[in-house]
Amino acid sequence: MTSALGIHHITMITRKVQANVDFYAGFLGLRLVKRTAGFEDAMQLHLLYGDYAASPGSLMTFLVWEDGGKGRVGYGQTLEVSLAIDPASIGFWLTRALQAGVHAEGPMEEFGEPVIRLKDPDGIIIKLVGTSVFPEAQPHDARGIPLEHAIRRIRGATVLSEVPEETEGFLSNYFGYVRRDKQGAIRRMSSNSGDIIDVRDATGFWSSAPGTGTVDHIAFRASDMDALGETLKRLKSLNSSTTNAHDRKYFHSLYVREPGGVLIEMATDAPGMTIDEPLERLGEDLFIPPLFMRDEEDVRVALPQFSMPGEERVIYRDLPFVHRFHTPAEPDGSTIVLLHGSGGSETSLMALAHRANPNATLLGVRGRSTEEDVARWFRRFGDLNFDQKDIASEAEAFAAFLEGAVQSYGIVRATLSFIGHSNGANFLAAFFALHPEWAADALLLRPMPVLEHWPAVDFGSKRFLLAAGETDRHRDKAHALAGILKGSGAEVEVRILPNNHDLGFEDVELAKEWVTARNVQ
Repeated sequence: MTSALGIHHITMITRKVQANVDFYAGFLGLRLVKRTAGFEDAMQLHLLYGDYAASPGSLMTFLVWEDGGKGRVGYGQTLEVSLAIDPASIGFWLTRALQAGVHAEGPMEEFGEPVIRLKDPDGIIIKLVGTSVFPEAQPHDARGIPLEHAIRRIRGATVLSEVPEETEGFLSNYFGYVRRDKQGAIRRMSSNSGDIIDVRDATGFWSSAPGTGTVDHIAFRASDMDALGETLKRLKSLNSSTTNAHDRKYFHSLYVREPGGVLIEMATDAPGMTIDEPLERLGEDLFIPPLFMRDEEDVRVALPQFSMPGEERVIYRDLPFVHRFHTPAEPDGSTIVLLHGSGGSETSLMALAHRANPNATLLGVRGRSTEEDVARWFRRFGDLNFDQKDIASEAEAFAAFLEGAVQSYGIVRATLSFIGHSNGANFLAAFFALHPEWAADALLLRPMPVLEHWPAVDFGSKRFLLAAGETDRHRDKAHALAGILKGSGAEVEVRILPNNHDLGFEDVELAKEWVTARNVQ
């Protein structure tokens, strides 16, 4: 048996970073103590909330899958997370929820403690539990929340297991939890620190599915590297599904799945969140893991931006296409609309566009056609057999999107320009032909014509720069599209770059040249 130090942190997945920050830092009053790119995937933002000192046991962390697919809670997963408040604070939080328009259930009593149930913007159940178990907590002094009513730390979590006896034994043998009570289908276990894990019998439940709105894992505390190594050794002796120890900068950790399928992490207390920020400035800067520092600026541009409660922010509107802005520190008033290639996303071209013009506002858009299990802009029946009705339908929707974006976000239409790659470039050319009122200067990377019947339009000397790859099997189709565009009155130039269909350094340099040429018009 290992020492029962309790919970280190709980990690969840969110699909809307701004709503997440508004709920956890704004409504709940937790302190944002760290913002970092992912250690495995630098394009994934990771936010950590906690008490004032970012103490182990207070940390609620989120992987940001912006506009990602929703998961499903089921067996082998965590059902709900509970946070500790003073028992006398139940009334305060009920009133605060009512005033904020946050639905609250309760109060009710569970295992002798008063409980309020809330749901965060992703639907994760958050319980506020009145308890006096944590007298040494260091709550964050948040605006609008008297310190005596502030959230103190994590109370615990409820896990769903089809094999509750085995889950209970695993938590006891390797993390020191001891059963304290049992009510109905729930076995309550606690650590020496006072936090709890409720193991709920999930026999007959549906299976879980990963995604937004779910808990990714629960992390338990290891006092030091020796304790972590000893637990790793014991787990490996059982041929468990462990990984090797990881260096996460702020702690070292290992992962394992308990018999019921819940992902468990064990993390050291040290070195902690103050290793790269002083205590008084925790959570103010974005950190990029050393592995990705070579591409630091590209990573920063691709990560979703957000504002703290009370700060100005982009209020995203419900428009026909998923989209994301990148707002530079010193905007020059221009907006570049970005359309990715097959299998890309709204962030795929942000690094290229930002390198081309660091002061442009970027509007990345995601294609809606997913029949091939990747994002595209329109359907196709074969490699070069395109669904003409779908092109027209998506072009009409894209025109509505642009109209909505201009009106909702205050974009000056005359400042718009476009960059498209592959399928996105093909769609842009077709879109301009079908909706010439939106035609604007564009950089089309690896394009080809996809309309079977090109309408009679006049592009009025709009300037299109086309870039084909020298070894791209579709290289000649860029010239074919150029001829069509010229026939519609556009100024067109084709460049052949020493690349294939993928983008490279030469495309970035060409994009810079394109921006410079537009600025001197």
